[in-house]
Amino acid sequence: MFSDESRFSLQFDSRRTLIWRAPGTRYHQENTIERHRYGGAGWLLLEGIVLGSRTDLHVQSVMMTGHIYRDVILEQHVRLFRGAMGAEFLFMDDNARPHRVNIVDECLQLEDITRMDWPAYSLDLNPIENVWYMLGRRIAARQLSPTCLPELRRALLDEWCNIPQDQIDNLILSMARRCKVCIASSGRHTPY
Repeated sequence: MFSDESRFSLQFDSRRTLIWRAPGTRYHQENTIERHRYGGAGWLLLEGIVLGSRTDLHVQSVMMTGHIYRDVILEQHVRLFRGAMGAEFLFMDDNARPHRVNIVDECLQLEDITRMDWPAYSLDLNPIENVWYMLGRRIAARQLSPTCLPELRRALLDEWCNIPQDQIDNLILSMARRCKVCIASSGRHTPY
């Protein structure tokens, strides 16, 4: 199971700067700048994906904490998927601070949930990042853009349900290839 959270706001400015670079150098470390800024009012979304299924989209207005992560993601979703899948279950989240607090580690140990280790700089390894991108593109493509938080919430929930499961499954099935590329790049950014 792959789990993550992302923030969606009413401001859709991508803040992209277009530049020219030599062919084949797009993902070189010197050409990659990480930014984590979100402007304006918005929602924090939490979700998880597995082959053939996904969790409900949880929408909240508060910041992520270890308690919220444990109570919403681990207790309501991960534990249930672990029970259904058995001993082969492997859980992947990112290295965000709320995911690494003691209460989260204790919950995972108590439920006998194995967490996949992965490099701190390889946020792009998680296929759920591509699902966030799909969701954002679907929101941006709507004929009427959301103009207030309730409209944005409804649009996010609607579009989440409309993402084809086979697209999510294809992303999950690409994990072997993603891991090979991550190892080849020494845990740095990859084209995924």
